[in-house]
Amino acid sequence: MRHILSVLVNDQPRVLARVAGLLGRRNFNIESISVGESEEPGLSRMVIATRGDEQTMEQVQKQLHKLVDVIKVQDLHDHSAVERELLLVKVGAGPATRMEISGIIEPFRASIVDVGPHSLIVQATGERSKLDALMELLHPYGIKEVARTGVTALSRGANKAGVALTAGG
Repeated sequence: MRHILSVLVNDQPRVLARVAGLLGRRNFNIESISVGESEEPGLSRMVIATRGDEQTMEQVQKQLHKLVDVIKVQDLHDHSAVERELLLVKVGAGPATRMEISGIIEPFRASIVDVGPHSLIVQATGERSKLDALMELLHPYGIKEVARTGVTALSRGANKAGVALTAGG
């Protein structure tokens, strides 16, 4: 089963390496990991997509909590969450096919962000399944390069207390 973990950590060197190492030592494949600033100065949020059963994920969360720089771990699988991913895809496209590709990407709310003599770059955001469907439709034109951010996510609504989380608790 796919799980998305939201991990609030101290913004310190090597924290990402320690978290990734912990998952790797337990034979977890990280499907994606994204890290960025959080709402609290000095803290970063890691969003990790991985697969495992409930019991195994519970053990992973307990192990993550043991790391000194980990402040909070939340399995977004247990909560209603908003998930998004960014996709940049370079597609083979001469002048004759650009309008056709433009028509394909429009329902996906994607946009063309760069045009070259024989290619263009499409940018799209959304859930993984939406981006996979777009990639499938663009495949016949020739995919030259792909860059995906991996999933980033937040739980819907306020946290349990209804207030912002602080480093002290």
